[in-house]
Amino acid sequence: MTSIVLGLMGGLGLFLFGMKQMSDGLEKAAGAKMRSILEFFTKTPLRGILVGTVFTAIIQSSSAATVMVVSFVNSGLMNLYQAAGVIMGANIGTTVTSQLISFNLSQFAPLIVMAGVIMVMFCKNIKVQRAGEVFLGFGILFMGLSTMSSSMSVLKESPQVVEIMGSLTSHFLAVIVGMVVTTVLQSSSATVGIILLLANQGLLDIRICFFIIFGCNIGACISALLAGLNGKRDAKRASLIHLLFNIIGTIIMYVIFTVAMEPIVTFITAISGGNPGRMVANSHTLIKIVEVIMLAPFIKQIVKLTGLFVKGDEELKENEFQLQFIGEKSVFSPTTAVFDATREMERMGHMAITNLERAMNCLITEDEKDIALVYETERYIDYLNHSITNYLVKVNQTTLPADDAKSLGGLFHVVNDIERIGDHAENIVDAAKSRIAQGIDFSPQAKKELSGMLDMVIKITTYALDMFSRNNQEHMQEILELEDKVDDAERYLQQSHVERLTKGECTASAGMMFSDIVSGLERVSDHATNIAFSLMEEDPIEQQKEQRAHAAQ
Repeated sequence: MTSIVLGLMGGLGLFLFGMKQMSDGLEKAAGAKMRSILEFFTKTPLRGILVGTVFTAIIQSSSAATVMVVSFVNSGLMNLYQAAGVIMGANIGTTVTSQLISFNLSQFAPLIVMAGVIMVMFCKNIKVQRAGEVFLGFGILFMGLSTMSSSMSVLKESPQVVEIMGSLTSHFLAVIVGMVVTTVLQSSSATVGIILLLANQGLLDIRICFFIIFGCNIGACISALLAGLNGKRDAKRASLIHLLFNIIGTIIMYVIFTVAMEPIVTFITAISGGNPGRMVANSHTLIKIVEVIMLAPFIKQIVKLTGLFVKGDEELKENEFQLQFIGEKSVFSPTTAVFDATREMERMGHMAITNLERAMNCLITEDEKDIALVYETERYIDYLNHSITNYLVKVNQTTLPADDAKSLGGLFHVVNDIERIGDHAENIVDAAKSRIAQGIDFSPQAKKELSGMLDMVIKITTYALDMFSRNNQEHMQEILELEDKVDDAERYLQQSHVERLTKGECTASAGMMFSDIVSGLERVSDHATNIAFSLMEEDPIEQQKEQRAHAAQ
């Protein structure tokens, strides 16, 4: 008996590890692309259901899909109605795993594992390695199934085991068993896989399998619930949508199966060819499809129902330093971690742009009322810089989708560039204070020149931030042209202010202040250009320089 138990434990361990390896490999290979699909193709609940189904079928994990959706809701990218559709679709997509398990591929498992090992260890191409991880996980999964199946084939010979399994006749108890096992394993697919093996060995009657599957549906909500606990209000509601959908669906299906058990068993037996494993897999899929068909028309009502459990409005307090998309009130998912950090950095960037305009207004108009606000905003920007950098360090220690992993280095540079723009705003407001205190006068021409240069700098910085955060390359050529114009303007204005000094049109102190501010604005333009091209593999500025050098030859 000890060897049987050890065989079951070892097989289960291989199965769970293989499933995680396969899921992680698929998520790393396709995570960023699938994230884009989720973002753009979930505008209606029906589309959300279709996308959620396909997405979860690809990454083989409804938990990962749901946690990603909760993260999107937390960051404001997706509303609750869109999230509800994706969550419903994820419930269908997760049944693909049990369908794969029901086809006995154990005999091919060693070959699949070997193929995966070769791809991971001997191929340098990162995409091939990711695919190898998927193959490796897939093969290990089936080796685990084979080990468990061998142990269970011995168990069916034990009268005590047969008696214990046969005594599980209570439908309600079967739901509880499914829920508890799935909560412990953190995977409904793993629980259904075990049920499938037990049914194949004749240890579980198909009728009781139905009700264990109902319990699996509820237990599968734990990951999303845990993810939503630390999130903002709508993130909590999104995770609650998952739970309510499964509870309501389970109650309805519980009643239907209790009332019409025999016709249902006859139908499932017919479409499964009498194979117990196929019957479990098909019933799992059909249950989910029927639940979605029944509850999809009531998405709005389910979303409103979450409001009864999670109440209140959450707004950022005006004078309180807070992270909006990452941090304590966020949902951490490796697949969305870089996206969430980018949103936070976009927010930080707009804050720096506004502060730069505000500081320059203080300097030119000698308006003192916003000086304190500039300093306070700069402290906020410093807080964001510190917090985002710490978050990126944390993200760097996790396994990310391939495209996100490549962009992580650029993000560290971007957050530093944005912080430096904030520093230049502080330098300008320092100058504004000195100008007001010492009565330093700027000529109308100097003010006009500073305003004109600021306009160009604000424009290039805004375009750069949009290009970085949205991958919008519409203004890429304008950014390159503006960078050249700002450089030319800096040289021209430095010369102009020397001429004014020579003619006695401005004082030495005014001239020094003017020169420093012009130099600072030119450096802001440099930081903006860095931000714009931070995530591009080839730097267009360097390409442009090479083309000019080649043309000169």
